[in-house]
Amino acid sequence: MPYPTISASYGFRPVNLLGGQVYSGSTREIPIATAHGTSIFFGDVVVMSANGCVNNATLTATTVNVLGIFMGCSYLNSQSQRVYAQYFPALTAGTPDSASAILAYVVDDPDVVMKVAIQSAADAAPSASQATRAVMVGGNASIVYQTVKGSALSGNGTQGALNSTATTAALPLKVIDIVPDTATAAGSFVEVLVAWNQGIHHYRVALAI
Repeated sequence: MPYPTISASYGFRPVNLLGGQVYSGSTREIPIATAHGTSIFFGDVVVMSANGCVNNATLTATTVNVLGIFMGCSYLNSQSQRVYAQYFPALTAGTPDSASAILAYVVDDPDVVMKVAIQSAADAAPSASQATRAVMVGGNASIVYQTVKGSALSGNGTQGALNSTATTAALPLKVIDIVPDTATAAGSFVEVLVAWNQGIHHYRVALAI
């Protein structure tokens, strides 16, 4: 049976929860600040800002106060109609805690398990260079941010995971398995399953933002 082809990174996709628990598809509505200056795309990692709003995660190695995965949003258009969108367009106006609030839909469960493409570097094609699953599984990994953050046509993001793991505790991702459907016969692979590393998720960090 031919394996699926992963030609580009696509962000993070929730699969299930740690321990094999079923992911129900639930999200939490969290506001985005008015005129937020950067677009947020489906599958992007987002963080909690000090103003209680969703913000882009931008640090490659360490991302503290990770809130979860952005799964779309809603906002008022120029006709005051609420639009439900795959991505948040930068500079969209809306006032938090009001009828015009911009609402992000975020998978905020700290136990979520996510599927993600692995890459050797930013703007590289998904990588199948690792020889065995043991190279990555059990290790920590960083997030790869692309120059092109996402597509305004599809609304999908382009983040991936770096295909080199380390023992560095501050790295945000814990690699827990490979995705069999995109593993090659030689044992290489282009997708992994990851979870949030300890002390990274906003709900598991003792200090307030």
